[in-house]
Amino acid sequence: MEDLSTWGPQRVASATVTVSEAEAYCRRLAQTHYENFPVVSWLLPRELHQHFYNVYAYCRWSDDLSDEIDDDARSLELLDWWLGELRQCYSGAATHPVFVALRATVQEFEIPIDPFEDLLSAFQQDQRVREYQTFDELRDYCRRSADPVGRIVLRLCRSYSDQNVAWSDSICTGLQLANFWQDVARDLDMGRIYLPAEDCTRFGYSRQSLQSRETSPEFLKLMEFQVDRARQFLTDGLPLVEALPGRLQIDIDLFIRGGLRILNHIEQIGYRVWETRPVVKKWELLPLLAGSTLRHLRRRLARRPKSGQNSG
Repeated sequence: MEDLSTWGPQRVASATVTVSEAEAYCRRLAQTHYENFPVVSWLLPRELHQHFYNVYAYCRWSDDLSDEIDDDARSLELLDWWLGELRQCYSGAATHPVFVALRATVQEFEIPIDPFEDLLSAFQQDQRVREYQTFDELRDYCRRSADPVGRIVLRLCRSYSDQNVAWSDSICTGLQLANFWQDVARDLDMGRIYLPAEDCTRFGYSRQSLQSRETSPEFLKLMEFQVDRARQFLTDGLPLVEALPGRLQIDIDLFIRGGLRILNHIEQIGYRVWETRPVVKKWELLPLLAGSTLRHLRRRLARRPKSGQNSG
């Protein structure tokens, strides 16, 4: 991605883009950036593709303004600018290509500004908070850093309800936790610790051991506990799959199963995440997709009237 630190009000003010150009920018960004799973699968209804690209571009920029800027003060400055651009988008004065494209999405699906602002508040917190004392604190962070994405997706799928939101929040937090435990070493490289201090104390894993990246029996038990907790969040959200329409079930099931696969990989390496970063390989995506598709077909068959049954 380009040098984000060069962006700001002056640069955006001097640039004008059409909606078509802005959508092409978001599409290109989504299709070229590495993720564990494709942003848009071929199963997603075609009419939703561009909207998913637009939302992804917003999330990608927000995340990169938090993580790819070396100076915390500059990062906060740019995140404040990005928040201003978001609010301009909602007032009808979008200038940045991401917001030029996103405006049509938020209008068509009547998405409130709250989930977008919640995401930014989490990224701003990343510049100020480097570690968490309790899981409740970490869960609150996930509520703003992960759960809003699921809530936006529910809007795009026109499946927003209190029950679906509860299941979606559980899935999104589970995915966020899986990412944390996958990236324990990488996060420490950036000076961030997502393992709650209360859990480290509970399992007898000292701050010194953490800073030394010590793989001890205490650490392995700590990581086993965290993996089990993340797995529970993901499985608690599984009922959302059947609550969604059509092929969207396959996409959501695929994301859940992908998160579970990451956790399984952590378990398979004996929770030794200091030494190895577990990832879902590209060749694993096909069997994951096949499994999600098969479960979808079975659900459809189970709902069909049995032969000879009076359907009327």
